[in-house]
Amino acid sequence: MGVFYTRKGDKGKSYVGKKSVNKTCVEVEALGQLDELNSMLGVLKSLPNGRVGYKITKELKDTLHQVQESLFIIQSHVANIMLKESFRVPKFKHLKVMEVEKIIDNIEKRLPPLKKFVIPGTNQASAWLDFIRAKSRNVERAVLYMLESKKINISDNSNISNIRSYLNRLSSLFFALARWETRNKKEKNPTYR
Repeated sequence: MGVFYTRKGDKGKSYVGKKSVNKTCVEVEALGQLDELNSMLGVLKSLPNGRVGYKITKELKDTLHQVQESLFIIQSHVANIMLKESFRVPKFKHLKVMEVEKIIDNIEKRLPPLKKFVIPGTNQASAWLDFIRAKSRNVERAVLYMLESKKINISDNSNISNIRSYLNRLSSLFFALARWETRNKKEKNPTYR
């Protein structure tokens, strides 16, 4: 058997734990969307340090890393739903939602209020953050669709309720970070008339 492949997925199945599931099932879709978002954050964190003339701040890198760690925990909860809660997963506390809100609030206080729609793409980091913002909305919808499809009672599960709130805040976080990156570079967001 090769290290990076098993040939077990050649017939449209994925193996999570010891369970075989269709690659098209809602849980695999949600896991894939979460993985894609996490990978996009990694791309942004690794922007070429000066080779192309752009370097992201340590503060932004740290924030993105925190989000990546949270996404891994969310993935473990999605996998746990797929496996019908067959393993222990880390708790997803409301504190994570509050931390994201605090970052958004701190940025919002330091920026002028918006009066027009912002057009993405002021600089490399803000463009990536806007792209990631749009992706985070897809992730939120995929996870919500999975929860609805599986008839998960959110009011009975604080972890899932917190995950839902956290995913809802991510697009606001990435929008705020994109505006902040533009401001940090002393640039102005292009706006729609």
